Amino acid sequence: MTPATGRRRSGKLAHLAPERTLRRLELQVTRRLDGLLNGEHLGLLPGPGTELAEARLYQPGEDDVRHMDWAVTARTTTPHVRDLIADHELEAWALADLTPSMDFGTAAMTKRDLAAAALAAVGFLTVRLGDRVGAYLLHHDGMRRWPARTGKAALYALLQAVLDAQSVEDTTPGTTRTGTASPRDLPAAIAALDRGQTRRGLRVIISDFLAPDGTDPTGLPVARAHDAHPDWERPLRRLTTRHQVLAIEIIDPRELDLPDVGLVEMTDPETGAVHEIVLNRRTRERYAAAAAAQRARTRDALRRSGAHHLVLRTDRDWIADIARFALRQRRAAGRPVSTAGARP
Repeated sequence: MTPATGRRRSGKLAHLAPERTLRRLELQVTRRLDGLLNGEHLGLLPGPGTELAEARLYQPGEDDVRHMDWAVTARTTTPHVRDLIADHELEAWALADLTPSMDFGTAAMTKRDLAAAALAAVGFLTVRLGDRVGAYLLHHDGMRRWPARTGKAALYALLQAVLDAQSVEDTTPGTTRTGTASPRDLPAAIAALDRGQTRRGLRVIISDFLAPDGTDPTGLPVARAHDAHPDWERPLRRLTTRHQVLAIEIIDPRELDLPDVGLVEMTDPETGAVHEIVLNRRTRERYAAAAAAQRARTRDALRRSGAHHLVLRTDRDWIADIARFALRQRRAAGRPVSTAGARP
């Protein structure tokens, strides 16, 4: 990379992801979500840790008296201790869809910016627990792998790479190609993530789940696609058999319905095709119905796959949406909800 190229890139990154903005984002995430999305992951074997396990009889000379369970001891009149479950470091891997459709946005931000914000929410809370965060960045011409690392500096670099979204042909320090046959669509990218990262942990898929050619994600005409499965469903099912998977669907309001503005010229961001369309009432109604059907198919496929589903919109407060999602997940799991430090 030449010095001139480095200066241009630095200026672009300073505009898209200034350090002050990222630090403010970190404070927002920490204050509004602290206690809601913290990992609280547990190991499979007893050992030094922080989570209480079952009470058992005290073994003199073997057990630490500091682990004495006085409530059970008083109730049974026999000394009992309570084991601790070991906390193990986990790896969180995200697959960020950075294909051209993610450049679209008609509200507060583009879908790409919202994808970076979602990755930041997961990443900041993960690195605060000492876990590692890595990512696969899917571009229109291939995919990059960002190694899993600890610390905020590595996360800042990852977020800037997402915002910058350089082509895979322009090598960025710290990233590696996934191979000569780099995946170019979402199904292949999910399969690559599943094959490449076998250690159990959290997997986050951030995408609009739209087909790269602008058609229905099933590859079938809309009239026949209502009972078909998206092509990314099968690899996603395999991924959920080993990992906890969170699918974050990114939506812009103009993708759900169109305004009544008459004749417009539209460009498909994935293919570059340009069409002139008259947005009369009939066209708008057909579009809204097709968009609703596509979102319903996405929702049903994610449910069948066993992935948790979070919808973020470019015209909504994404932090509040993540907070509400985390609260629902905790309540569904029957876990206590901590609101310390969180703001409504």
